[in-house]
Amino acid sequence: MPPSTAVPPTGAAQPKPSGLTATWKKLWPYIWPHGRPDLQRRVFLAFALLLVAKGVTMVTPFAFKWATDALVAVTSSGNQATEAAATAGSWIWKAPILLTVIYGVTRILMAVLTQVRDGIFAKVAMHAVRQLALQTFEHMHRLSLRFHLERKTGGLTRVLERGREGIEELSRLVVLTLLPTILEFVLVLGLLAWEFNWVYSAVVFVMVVVYLYYTYRATQWRIAIRKQMNDSDTDANTKAVDSLLNYETVKYFGAEQRETARYDRSMERYEKASTQTYTSLAVLNAGQAVIFSIGMAIVMVLAAQDIMAGNASIGSFVLVNAMLVQLYIPLNFMGMLYREIKQALIDIEDMFQIIDRNPEIQDRPGAKPLAVREGVVRFEDVHFAYIPERPILKGVSFEVPAGHTVAIVGPSGAGKSTISRLLFRFYEPTSGRIFIDGQDIAEVQQASLRKVIGMVPQDTVLFNDTIGYNIQYGRWDATPEEVREAARLAQIDRFISLLPEGYDTPVGERGLKLSGGEKQRVAIARTILKAPPILVLDEATSALDTFTEKEIQDALDRVSRGRTTLVIAHRLSTVIGADEIIVLDHGRIVERGDHASLLALGGVYAAMWNRQREADEAREALKRAEEEERSPESVAG
Repeated sequence: MPPSTAVPPTGAAQPKPSGLTATWKKLWPYIWPHGRPDLQRRVFLAFALLLVAKGVTMVTPFAFKWATDALVAVTSSGNQATEAAATAGSWIWKAPILLTVIYGVTRILMAVLTQVRDGIFAKVAMHAVRQLALQTFEHMHRLSLRFHLERKTGGLTRVLERGREGIEELSRLVVLTLLPTILEFVLVLGLLAWEFNWVYSAVVFVMVVVYLYYTYRATQWRIAIRKQMNDSDTDANTKAVDSLLNYETVKYFGAEQRETARYDRSMERYEKASTQTYTSLAVLNAGQAVIFSIGMAIVMVLAAQDIMAGNASIGSFVLVNAMLVQLYIPLNFMGMLYREIKQALIDIEDMFQIIDRNPEIQDRPGAKPLAVREGVVRFEDVHFAYIPERPILKGVSFEVPAGHTVAIVGPSGAGKSTISRLLFRFYEPTSGRIFIDGQDIAEVQQASLRKVIGMVPQDTVLFNDTIGYNIQYGRWDATPEEVREAARLAQIDRFISLLPEGYDTPVGERGLKLSGGEKQRVAIARTILKAPPILVLDEATSALDTFTEKEIQDALDRVSRGRTTLVIAHRLSTVIGADEIIVLDHGRIVERGDHASLLALGGVYAAMWNRQREADEAREALKRAEEEERSPESVAG
């Protein structure tokens, strides 16, 4: 028997190399974008300024040395000689002043060139951030419904936010800090060997190696702590978003304290990890300072010995000090650089995993746009399971003729809503096929498929924008007149006209400022505006009261007139007029026919109808009893 091979699950991210090199290879096309010569010129200019700035940086400590030696020469000649030299306008008297000015100018140039370089490169870095963030955001929308149901929205937004920050940090640190630091380190070693001897360079080299090794080991220790901090931060943010989105539910159950305690548990873990992060940073910084100070002291002792032996001037002592102090700044950045690069890699790891994740549902090679002529929908022996152990649909076959209305009813968990998700290709059938006008929807482009289907869901979620924006979402190029006409057909125009801001009225987070009926009318209006040949009503009135349901049902009847309509219903009173009613139970079609024939059959549908009718009658009787109970009181009043 051949050995079995593990197959990654559909849509899973493929294995990829990790680390700075692999990540930088992915970032480079954005740092050096093809088709953007303006940004490429900025990269060239930034590198040129980098070289010039480092050249000036190396001149600065020498100017300090020369000024010091000149001052020593002047002061050692005695006051009388100094006054005579000043009277004669001798260059010996002017040299210290001139060299000090040169030293100041070099420091100014060093700072200005560095800042100009950073400013020039900023557009390159932020362009890379923007393009990668857009690519990730777009890819999130391409990923399957299963992916989004398994992830938490708050967690995804944090991944996107930290990924943006990580990309910005990585691109800027590598180009603006890592490369300049390496160049400066090489120049310092060369100048020390040229100005003094190889022993100086060897001491500095060993000091830097020990410094970097200590930084590496300490940072590896800190990475695990920072990872815990990020995880607890993400968890706390997710819980906060989830709780605030369910604000009304929290209030209904008086669960404010429970939500606060739940959030506090996450923040407690974040506090502990954050404290450990700052403590470990203090240990790292202290160790770096000790290592550098020891190396600097050794080099200064060597310089002092050379001066005492007459092999070097006082200015050389100043030169060594200035050069090492100057090196400490980028060397300290090198320690920070490693920490920040590692952190940036951690932060963008999840973003790249999302980008590398293959969408579960993809257009097949050579897929063509769907061509709708009549709008006939046909399910042919469709089987489906979200997980193999629990099949949902078991050989479902039916047809919705053009311009007809077919309703699918059944108990909860029968697989009704799964049918609409399969029609939209949010999932692929395990077996069987779905056709529109004889075209297998698995063989057509997804965008063209979803363009011809309109959906009015049970739970209408609106964007946190205006009513007009949410209606126009159905067809973005619609004119204001077409938006108003869609609102009129959905019977929401009168309500909008009574609002002070009209169509510019904000609807709030998830449309919470509107009632259930108003949100449904907005959903109907944007579907009318879309004008699809095929309409899916997925329990569009089940969450509404009887009066509102009747009004919404009238609007839906007008929308579905002349369109191929698939109605997924819980309340049977809404599907009496359907051309055909399909009864689904445990993933199979158990009955089908019109309302009268199904009642006459006396099967599952008739039992559901009787239960709902009895429940409605009980509610009506209770309502009448309450009215009669209040009636004498009102008369007495």
